[in-house]
Parts: sequence; C-alpha cells; structure tokens
Amino acid sequence: MELPVVRINEVSKYEGQDVELRGWLYNKRSSGKLHFLQVRDGSGIIQAVMFKGDVSPELFEQADHLGQETSVKVRGTVRADKRSPLGFELGVKDLEVVHEAREYPITPKEHGVAYLMEHRHLWLRSNRQNVIIRVRHTIEKAIRDYFDQNGFTLVDAPVFTPSACEGTSTLFEVPYFDLGKAYLTQSGQLYMEAAAMAFGKVYCFGPTFRAEKSKTRRHLTEFWMVEPEVAYMTLDEDMDLAEDFICFIVQRVLEKHEKELVEVLERDVSKLKSVQKPFPRITYDEAIERLQKAGHDAKWGDDFGGDEETVLANQFDRPVIVHRYPAELKAFYFKKDSNNPKLALGMDVLAPEGYGEIIGGGQREESQETLESAIQAHNLPMEAFNWYMDLRKYGSVPHAGFGLGVERTVAWLCGLHHVRETIPFARMMERITP
Repeated sequence: MELPVVRINEVSKYEGQDVELRGWLYNKRSSGKLHFLQVRDGSGIIQAVMFKGDVSPELFEQADHLGQETSVKVRGTVRADKRSPLGFELGVKDLEVVHEAREYPITPKEHGVAYLMEHRHLWLRSNRQNVIIRVRHTIEKAIRDYFDQNGFTLVDAPVFTPSACEGTSTLFEVPYFDLGKAYLTQSGQLYMEAAAMAFGKVYCFGPTFRAEKSKTRRHLTEFWMVEPEVAYMTLDEDMDLAEDFICFIVQRVLEKHEKELVEVLERDVSKLKSVQKPFPRITYDEAIERLQKAGHDAKWGDDFGGDEETVLANQFDRPVIVHRYPAELKAFYFKKDSNNPKLALGMDVLAPEGYGEIIGGGQREESQETLESAIQAHNLPMEAFNWYMDLRKYGSVPHAGFGLGVERTVAWLCGLHHVRETIPFARMMERITP
C-alpha cells in the first residue's frame, strides 16, 4: 500500500498512522540499538527514531554512516512525544537514500559570518536561517493582506527609470540602447503618485536599489520596499496609516511565529507585544531637544543617522514617529508646512531597540507652480519630470504615502544584528555572490 507523503509541519494530523517524509538529514546521533535521525523538509524538523529490530541489518548499518544533508525518504509511524519540540516523532520502518551528501561544508561547529555568507546557498538550510526567511514570508504576506483588505490596488512600478527621485548620486547606472542611460529604481513613489490619481489608493511592492557606499549593519544595495500612496491623504492620516500597518504586521508575526522567535532566535517577544497603538509622535524640534537633553550634540538642521535614531527610539517602548523635518533635508516633492515653510510635511517611523528608520514618507506637494520651483531649486532636469508635472496639471489633489523597508522590518522583528540575514541572497558593497 502506498503511504501518504506528508510535510513535517502536518504530522500532527497523522498520529498513529504510517507516512512517508521526504527531506534531508539535518543531524543524527546513535545509541547502541537506536539511531536518532533529525530530518528536515523545509517546513520543520522531526526526530526519526530507527530501532535496530525494526529494519534490516544492512539499512541500520547504512543509516549509521549517512552524511549531513543526505536526501532521504523516510517511512514510519507518527508517534506523540511530549519531549519533542514538534510534539511528535517518527518510528522508522524504512529509509531510502535519494542522494548521499559527503563532507557538507557547514557542520554543527561554529563558523565565521564571512564563511557562512560565502556558502549562503547552503546556510539557508540551517534552522535559524529557515525561521528568519519564513518570518520574512509572513511579513510579506501580511503586507499584501493589509493593503488588499483595505481597498488598495497593487500597481507594479518599473525597475528601469530615466531619472532619479532625489538626484543620481546613489543610483546604479546602466546603458539603455539608443536612449542613453537608465537607472535602477530607488523608489516607485513617483509612479505611485500617478497611480493614486487613477485608483485612489495604491501600493507597489518590489526590489529597489541604492548605490550608497555604506557598510553599516542597516544597509544593503538591493532591498525590498512597499510603497502605498493615497489621494486626498494628509500627513496626519499618513501617520495613522503607518501606525495601523505596523501593528498589523507585528501582530501577524507574533500569531504565527512567537514560539520560533523565542526558542530559535532567542527574541524577547515582550518588546514586540508592546507595539500597540497609539505610537508617540514628536516633531523634529522636539527630537532635537530630546537628543540634547540626552547629551547628544545634535543641532537644528542636522539629519538623523543611526546613533540619533537609536537615542530617540530608546526613550519609548514602541515605535516613535518623528515628523516635520527641515525642508532642506527632504526631497523636492515634499509639501511645506503652511505654518512654517522651513518645515516639510514628512515623517519617519523609528523602530525601538536600535533598529532605526523602518518607514519614511509624508505629504507631497500638489501645486504645479510650487513643485516647478522646487525642481529648479534642486537643480534637477525639468524635462525628466514633465510627465510628473502632468499630475499637477490635470486634477491635482493633496496626497501622501510612505515606504517601508522589508529587510529592516525583518531584522527588527527577528532581533537580528545585521540585515544581511534578512534576505535570501544579500547584495552589499563587498558581496554579489552567491
């Protein structure tokens, strides 16, 4: 009789039944007449117990010499086991070797990060990395679910762009046939502004590229960003949206992964459970005062880096929103505060625990004349923005949006020191392989 082929995360449905698992040998140990085989299949890890009396002598001997990451089909009975993290184990009746792996490069011993990154294609198989990537999957699905459930339309933005949103200093330049140069996108925002005028509430979700020569633990050259944009939205409503959005994501991750976060990643989830509405909101002016009181030498007009963001965020038990930055620190498309034209109607959401900015956004300038002046003041080529100016000619309305970086969000929720573990194959200044 052919056995049901079961994923490890579904074995609870088959207690007392014989099943077939298809996976890889994660680890093993032997104790006389028993082999304890740790088998993984991407959905989880289960202990498969092989008793000498239940299989042929040849199979028992073969199992004793299987190398780490050998691919196997294991057949046996699902048994409840309270000692198992999974709550179940498999009593082995048969084992088939699909391909024997020898001298697997990543052993249970300690390896340096550089070595592990060089073998990233294999490092992904480890339990810790497996959990991180599955949390990322949950975050990405939560992002789509949130916007899909709240009336947004997904609009894909181009990866090739003819010009920059904020100048070309940190763009990757590529030749583009007879048209000259193109650039890899830093943001889909300008295109989402056009889409918002067509659909009202939109978002794009995809890879973005920054050619910053930065080697900090928060930066990658290729990362994923989600960017909602909403017609008739003000800065205050934009902050409301960001706040609600983040709470939704955090709650979803806790629902699905709390146990793994604690047991595998050793994450203090009590800090994530504090992420509840409302978030504290402080102006840039207030932020400068707080930094100075904390002994930091920040002065009005300074932009905030990682150190400043950490000092500010550590003063709260949940994300904090800083708004109304000096206009000179922001891109040309930000609307000025009517009460103080030196300020831009922009906002950043700073994650607690030193993870820094995870959202940046604000209200856009809807006036054609004001925007033309801003483009000229930033020394940007007006012809590159003719299509963008059309949005202000034909039915312009107030509108706002933001961008959330997926990798920084994964790092924060998983409690990771560096963003290189948050994406399957990291791209950094010094790394473009594997």
